[in-house]
Amino acid sequence: MRVVIVTESFPPDVNGVAHCALQTARHLVRRGHTPLVIAPAVADPAADADAPCAVVRAPSLPLPGYPQVRVALPSRRVAAAIAAHRADLVHLAGPFVLGVRGMTVAARLGIPAVAVYQTDLAGYARTYVGTGEGAAWRRLRAVHGAADRTLAPSSAAVRDLEAHGIGRIRLWGRGVDTARFRPGLRDTSLRRELAPDGELLVGYVGRLAPEKRVDLLAGACALPGVRVVVVGDGPSGPALRAALPGARFLGRRTGGDLARIFASLDVFVHTGPYETFCQTVQEAMASGVPVVAPAAGGPLDLVDHGRTGLLVPPDDPDALREAVAALAASPDTRAAHGRAGRAAVEGRTWEALGDELIGHYLEVLRERTAVAA
Repeated sequence: MRVVIVTESFPPDVNGVAHCALQTARHLVRRGHTPLVIAPAVADPAADADAPCAVVRAPSLPLPGYPQVRVALPSRRVAAAIAAHRADLVHLAGPFVLGVRGMTVAARLGIPAVAVYQTDLAGYARTYVGTGEGAAWRRLRAVHGAADRTLAPSSAAVRDLEAHGIGRIRLWGRGVDTARFRPGLRDTSLRRELAPDGELLVGYVGRLAPEKRVDLLAGACALPGVRVVVVGDGPSGPALRAALPGARFLGRRTGGDLARIFASLDVFVHTGPYETFCQTVQEAMASGVPVVAPAAGGPLDLVDHGRTGLLVPPDDPDALREAVAALAASPDTRAAHGRAGRAAVEGRTWEALGDELIGHYLEVLRERTAVAA
């Protein structure tokens, strides 16, 4: 199968859309298919040296106020690349700008398209501009409504899409690298470095941006015997350093370094209420770490409240602090939740999820063939 992956983000970007697009391309190559990636251009000309397949970069500009995010510009490269690849199917990863162009080209060329919903753009509109939710949903309806199938990562995402008039939806989650993220990487020397007085390590991993609500960790910073560790970068970094006294900010970490940090935590906390999935929750669970997360979006499917972690009301700093305090007070509960979390994700490998994705592709192709007949 010849597949074109049109994605709004791709490594070296570090986010859910980029990571999922990379894993998809890798799996297609492993299974003998021929993918091509189309993504926004990045500053580093050598960024694609280790990519699993060919990558076409569309012209882009940094997002004002958030230069780590680049937005594609209108370009004929998308149509030319899809046609030259002789695509059997177009995969639209988090379509909003570049993906809209990809959908238009696919429709014009009569190529089936699968759209993967990954970003709560309406939630971002509320956070950044205080308005624009309606416009965001109109754009999403246009591209997902034209796709042969929309894949949503969680039950909450399916409900949101259906509530806004989008059909032909299937549930497709995300894999996690259970060989990389594992409890055995817990590092006593790292723990001594981060918590020299033996404090309980409570960690957040992700972008430091307004919609992630990392400021809600202020209450946990004030708990006696607790050290908050923040991993990631983004525009909110300077403000968070002032808002979270005593927290250790480690910057962006990847690969084995990130896996070692995950496994060395005692509690993982995710604070943002706009996650359509929340991959870092899975990575914490794979690392054998109990999770505290908002009872909203993707975490509702991932966290079994009272068994693998605790769900709290979104945007509620008191509830979050109390959940952390409850886990801090009970080593046995932390250990039990960590074991249950690891067991819950052991079958969610990228290989299994990649094969499931290929199954969706094949169903869409069969449906197109049946209609044509």
